[in-house]
Amino acid sequence: MCGIIGIVGLEPVAPRLIDSLKRLEYRGYDSAGVATIEVGRVDRRRASGKLRCLEEVLLAEPLTGQVGIGHTRWATHGAPNLRNAHPQTAGRVTLVHNGIIENFAELKAELIAEGRSFESDTDTEVVAHLIDRGLTHGLTPLNAFRQTLDRLSGAYALAVLIEGENDLVMGARRAMPLVVGHGDGEMFIGSDALAVAPFTNRVSYLEEGDYVAIDHNAARVFDAEGNSVERPVRIVSVSAAMVEKGNYRHFMEKEIHDQPDACQHTLSAYLDPIARRATPPGDFDFNSVDRLQILACGTAFYAGMIGKYVIESLAGLPVDVEVASEFRYRGPALAPRTLAVAISQSGETADTLAALRWCKSKGLKTVAIVNAHESTMAREVDLMWPTHAGQEICVLSTKAFTAQVCALTALAIAAARTRGRIDEVEEQRLVQVLLEAPRLLSEAIASEDVVRSLASMVGRARDVLYLGRGAMFPLAMEGALKLKEVSYIHAEGYAAGEMKHGPIALIDQETPVVVLAPSDSFFDKTMSNLSEVIAREGRVILITDEAGARHAPAEARVILAPACDPLIAPLVFAVPLQLLAYQVGVFKGADVDQPRNLAKSVTVE
Repeated sequence: MCGIIGIVGLEPVAPRLIDSLKRLEYRGYDSAGVATIEVGRVDRRRASGKLRCLEEVLLAEPLTGQVGIGHTRWATHGAPNLRNAHPQTAGRVTLVHNGIIENFAELKAELIAEGRSFESDTDTEVVAHLIDRGLTHGLTPLNAFRQTLDRLSGAYALAVLIEGENDLVMGARRAMPLVVGHGDGEMFIGSDALAVAPFTNRVSYLEEGDYVAIDHNAARVFDAEGNSVERPVRIVSVSAAMVEKGNYRHFMEKEIHDQPDACQHTLSAYLDPIARRATPPGDFDFNSVDRLQILACGTAFYAGMIGKYVIESLAGLPVDVEVASEFRYRGPALAPRTLAVAISQSGETADTLAALRWCKSKGLKTVAIVNAHESTMAREVDLMWPTHAGQEICVLSTKAFTAQVCALTALAIAAARTRGRIDEVEEQRLVQVLLEAPRLLSEAIASEDVVRSLASMVGRARDVLYLGRGAMFPLAMEGALKLKEVSYIHAEGYAAGEMKHGPIALIDQETPVVVLAPSDSFFDKTMSNLSEVIAREGRVILITDEAGARHAPAEARVILAPACDPLIAPLVFAVPLQLLAYQVGVFKGADVDQPRNLAKSVTVE
């Protein structure tokens, strides 16, 4: 996950940029670079590989400017080589970027038609050209920046230098974090509090859509509409910055908000956004297997269930999903051309590891979808399919779950193309849809205020039911699990069509029923099930998109999710479910980050 630092300082900043980037190495990267400005001239140094390679470049060619930016890059658009390393430059503009610009191809074509040429394969260079174009048209740096931000679709955190502006660094965020550090005669921007912790303990957290201009003495912050705003300054210790919650009350809330970033970085390992191809790590041939056997526990099991829906529907590849704690004890019958796929955040889950070893002992090829890349599971499998959710502090899994679903969805596209179930055009369409997920996850987080207003109703209930069809069924089970874990309220997830086969007996005036109903091919049938609940005076919370909301009965309380392709609906609709569980936990005064009796990694059977 790319790291960003920007400094308006009183001394040469290159060593401090490197110091900060070292603190951001935990985010993962494959190239690095810095740029400084001195006497109006911007100069940059870049290197592929680790920071020590960049330090060698700086030793041979030092930078002496007192204003600068730095970046550790995780490759998304373009290979991890020198020409694609950040900072990227166009005309007077040099910048670094974390995120994905979804409409970069259209913007790039527009700029090329105007006669501009490009030196890299990155989407980032498009942003630099847009700002530079604004400058050539006579706009001030801040106005050119604002005009550019209005053209961008996607997720980003940015830090920008302008040649000729010796006392200015600009920054902006959308769906990706960015903080401002306040020093004495110096100012800083960075990816998180840890980035600026070596220089100051006074930090402001930019909010969604904010952009900022820092000089030696102050930060001018503007919201997405261009209004000047104040963001409070907080005192953050260096040790706290290691696991900083930012503006959030709990790590669970922070990690729900981290999901656009976590999903974007996971997708970068599986998708080529330029060619619009799905290219999973390890170049696995899906024609070499006849079946997938997914093994997982808890939340990872529900991610696997969603994976089953999307892999079977897209790729026509049969998938079995089993709770790992049951699998190896029942004497399962497995065909030799079965691929065993373990899903785990920690890579140390005892039941999943034991089931995986059993499969390996039977001669099956093994794969792990895992967030801890040096874990036991990652070391023992034949192939690792990584997620890049970053460190998850809260015991309850949120961003690890959506990262797992991202990986499984990307794998489904790759399998479908390999097996001839879709052509190149459809692969490109599906990849583009999946690349939109980080932005839509960010938009889904905007439902938080509505969700908060429903927390007391759910929090006073003894039982809560969750209903969904298709991939919304396992997501309903995951939503119920989250509520149980964080609030200790009994909750169950059901396939909506199964309600009349028993669960309908539980419906009464005291039972909230959460219904997942994106406006897809299942919508009409799901709404029929909703009507059955209302007829029995059940209290309905309907999670749907704008088109679905137009058909919502008056009795339903509606939580709006962004409209999206069915392929990524499980990702987008996961967010309101997570927020609902979180807000109910807060309402009940529960220990949200460390619920009773639960552990982050279950390392015993």
